[in-house]
Amino acid sequence: MGRSVAKAALHHGDLVTAVGRVYENTVSSIQRCFAPACAAASAAAAAVAGDVDGNGKDEDVRDGEEEDDGDDDRNINIKKQHPAPLLPLLCDVRVRETVEEVVQRSIAHWGRVDVIANCSGYGVIGAAEDQDDADIRNQFEVNFWGTVNIFYASLGYFRTRREKEEGDDMGEGGVEEGGGGGAVGGRYLIFSSTSGALGVPGLGPYCATKYAVEGLVESMLYELDTFNVRLTLVEPGHVRRDDDDDDDNGDNVGQLPSADAAHFSVIRAPSEPYAAPTAPAGHAKRMVQWLGEGRRHRPTSVVRSAEVVWQVAHCGFPPLRLLLGAFAVESVRDRLRCVIEEIEDWKYLGFGPQGEEGKEEVEDGAGGGGDGREGEMKDEGEDEEMEEEEEAAETKDEDGKNEEEKEEG
Repeated sequence: MGRSVAKAALHHGDLVTAVGRVYENTVSSIQRCFAPACAAASAAAAAVAGDVDGNGKDEDVRDGEEEDDGDDDRNINIKKQHPAPLLPLLCDVRVRETVEEVVQRSIAHWGRVDVIANCSGYGVIGAAEDQDDADIRNQFEVNFWGTVNIFYASLGYFRTRREKEEGDDMGEGGVEEGGGGGAVGGRYLIFSSTSGALGVPGLGPYCATKYAVEGLVESMLYELDTFNVRLTLVEPGHVRRDDDDDDDNGDNVGQLPSADAAHFSVIRAPSEPYAAPTAPAGHAKRMVQWLGEGRRHRPTSVVRSAEVVWQVAHCGFPPLRLLLGAFAVESVRDRLRCVIEEIEDWKYLGFGPQGEEGKEEVEDGAGGGGDGREGEMKDEGEDEEMEEEEEAAETKDEDGKNEEEKEEG
């Protein structure tokens, strides 16, 4: 997914730092991967520069539209200074020093950074009990602490840049403002997963890392709003590789997709309690194998998804969560529906007799889809109390009459 997002940015003429994984990639392999996209982007940039030099303005500016000369000039100057639109680097997101080096080199090379996309991810398939400490810790180191390291390495730069640019109408050729007062400090695109919104048997620790990332980003959304730093969680679902390096020709039936398509590793054979063919703990492995049987099981295009991600990175008011694909939308929506139904079914246990609101709901039999038996029991108890009070009043009246008759006698 990260490669496709970088290619989409290059296609739109952006300057891109493509960061590969240490021990898996090399600078030359990154250059080869993006060579066609870089060539097309360079040709397009040269054509636009020629139009600007020859006509005095960019041909994309339509008649009658106001032209931001300063902003366009800054963009053109930056691209003229960097004929190659790609800067290939390597880092290990688990090591903060390597992440800081990538951020600093990118700023020094391009002069500015507007959007940071974290597409790193790693998961181990298997029952939670079968995964040892190293398996679980490594997933947290990559998925959660890798995200934290990116924030630590770049947040200071975004805050400082926003303060310098505050008061300008636009942020010096960067992402457009959302009309929210002040220059936009920067954008983060944090790739999460549908596993960050619902639990998947066989991916327990992986889901835990994604839940942690989602909680962190949602909390920071409010903390960073005052600096106009925007955050978006991207949650893909069943995305197929259909870019230039796609090696899925449908012949790998029953096999796991390549590591490039899904960063999962199958652990050792499951222990005896989880070894049954239909064991719930094997669901994740069966699902990945099913996805590897062909394109028909992965209807969401990675190229189209990358285009949507690029558009969100450049829109004025990006969403907190961006779900990619019908599977992601339906599964997360069903999960939220189940949560709401469960809350309604059991909410009466959260109200005691001390709350008037709770009393009214219980008296009305409002069990959120329950049978209202608690409310009926309460009504029956109140009827019995009223009957006892009436009997006591009648007894008191009879005693009073008897006393009056004695006095008259």
